[in-house]
Order: sequence, then C-alpha cells, then structure tokens
Amino acid sequence: MRKNLWILLLVALLSMTLVLTGCGNGEDNGEDVDPDENGEAVDPDDDNDEEDRDFFVGLVTDTGGIDDQSFNQGTWEGILEFADEYGAETNYLQSEADADYIPNLSSFADDEVDLIVAPGFLFEDAIGQVADNFPNQNFLLIDAVVERDNIVNAIFAEEQGSFLVGVAAALTAQEAGEDTVGYIGGVDFELIQKFEAGFEAGVWAVDPDMNVLVEYVGDFSDPSTGRSIASIMFDDGAYVIYHAAGGSGNGMINEAMERRGDGEDVWAIGVDRDQYEDGIYDGENSAILTSMMKRVDVAAYDVSVMTYEGNFPGGDIIEFNLENEGVSLPEDNPNLSDDIVAEVQSYIDQIVSGEIEVPTLPARLQ
Repeated sequence: MRKNLWILLLVALLSMTLVLTGCGNGEDNGEDVDPDENGEAVDPDDDNDEEDRDFFVGLVTDTGGIDDQSFNQGTWEGILEFADEYGAETNYLQSEADADYIPNLSSFADDEVDLIVAPGFLFEDAIGQVADNFPNQNFLLIDAVVERDNIVNAIFAEEQGSFLVGVAAALTAQEAGEDTVGYIGGVDFELIQKFEAGFEAGVWAVDPDMNVLVEYVGDFSDPSTGRSIASIMFDDGAYVIYHAAGGSGNGMINEAMERRGDGEDVWAIGVDRDQYEDGIYDGENSAILTSMMKRVDVAAYDVSVMTYEGNFPGGDIIEFNLENEGVSLPEDNPNLSDDIVAEVQSYIDQIVSGEIEVPTLPARLQ
C-alpha cells in the first residue's frame, strides 16, 4: 500500500513540473505571442526588428581615424543620430593608410549595405573606382565631387565659415591689444586653402594690418608636428591659432591647453565640429575660443534619411553654406563676448546677401 502511494505521489509531481515548464516561456517574455496563419508562434515585434535590420549605413574613415575629434568623428555622429532615430544598423571601417580606401569601400559594397559614406577628398580616386565596380551601390562622398549616378556629393563653403572665425579671432586679438594670429592647415592644396583664404579675409576685414602666420603640417594625422608648429607660432606672437588639419590640429589644441593652464593668454579655434569640450584644460575652462562648424554630421544625416526614404539623390551635388547653416559658429560661444558675437552676425548677413564675396584662394596664391 505504501509503495503504491509513493508511485502516485511521484506521478503527480512529474505532472506538475511539466505544466509549470510549459507556462514558463510566456511568463519570461512578458508579452502575448499570437499564432500566424500556419499556427506558428509569432512575436509582434518581429516585423519592426526586420525593418531595423534591413537598412544599413557604413562609414569608411580616412587615416585620421574615427575619434579624430574632427572630420571623421563629426560624420560618424551624424550617422549615429540617423540610426538612433530610424533604427538603422551602422558600422565603420578604419583606414590605416590610403591603400585601405578601396578594400574598405569594396568590403561594404560586397555586403550590399544601403549607403556607404566616405568623408573627405582623399577618397576621390578610390570611390570612383569602387562606384564603377558596384554600379548598384549608393555612395555619399563628402568634400569632393566625383560624377557618377550612384554617388551623391556633399560640398561646403569652407571659406565662408572660416571668414567668421577670422573675424572672431581678429576682434579678440584687438581686445587684448595683440596684432598677430595664425592658421595651421593639414595638406597644402585647394580645399584646405579655402579655409586659409576665408580666415585671413575675415581677419583683414576687421584689421587690414593684422599679421596672419600660415603653416601646413603636410598630414592630417600628425598631432606631434601640429603641436610643434603651434608652439613656434605662439612664441612668434600669435594670440589665436585656427586649424584645418584634422587630427594634426589636435596637437595645436593641446599646446594651447597647456599654455593656458600655465597662465599664458592664448587661444585655439576648432574646426568641423564644436571642439569646446576638446579644449578643457582644468576641468572647467576651455582653450577653444570658438569653432568653425562644417556640418558634415548634417550631410551624413540628411543623405541617410533621403536614402532610407527611397530618395537617394545619386549624381547630385549638395552645397552646405552659411545660407542653409551648413557652415557656422557653435550656438554657444562661452569665450566670445556678446559684442563680438553680434559683430560676427553682421558679417553673416553681408555674406548671405552677397554684399561680401569671400575669396577661395589665399592672398599668397592670388
């Protein structure tokens, strides 16, 4: 009798275990799962997940790297903003040398990602070749023009934004009783010369007699040389230095940070994105006077949205300038006085109206 009772108890316990196990999946998910037309269980969020996975944006960096605090980073931030809003997937491939451009672009094209972004004129030759090899692939080229039906080109009026920071630099120098400012470029050719041309034009619009020191690093990823050049410029009397040198320019910012930390009154001007945070040297104050924001993030975001919505503008050239706020100063400029900000605004109005035409060639080449 006792033996039969133990058998009955064992059977009952096994039955309860099976029932509880069967109920466990629904409780763990915390969601109702409805059957599809074939009677299979379907997660109601599966369709959304599939849509999220379907659109993919890939970025190929230049040799400055994803965290260059400048051009690559700004472009990546625009892609991430798009991905956050639209639920897209993203990834980047970092180029260690120019020879990596074609393989990296081709890698994304082989994977048939929806949009491949190449941030910079250094990609001009590579993207043309890869676009020919993958005629059905969509590309965004920033800072250059390659005429292909599957490439949209985003260009900027760098000279206009640089004019504004030239005005800010000259006015700030005047306030301090100084007469010299500086410009450091990455590589000395047409695009980077536009930054130089606009900057010196803005400086001389305020004071035609102000000195503008100019040097080029010869590289966009050499902060050590950038810092050495900045050190010489500061020693030669430059009160403010503006850079358009990518990662090399970070060396200039570091030099300005150290000098201000030691009590020296000098300033740096950032480029491409608001570099104020990059210039903080004592936990609170920044060596960045202001920045020339070249809205590569907006270009990456806008073209990603167009492509996502089925309106990829292949073959088009989209210009970002002062009028459409494609270049600008940051919204907040803690180190500029209200009077200087108002003066800079007056020049914006004159440029947009056409009253002032900003040169694209520096004085040394005119």
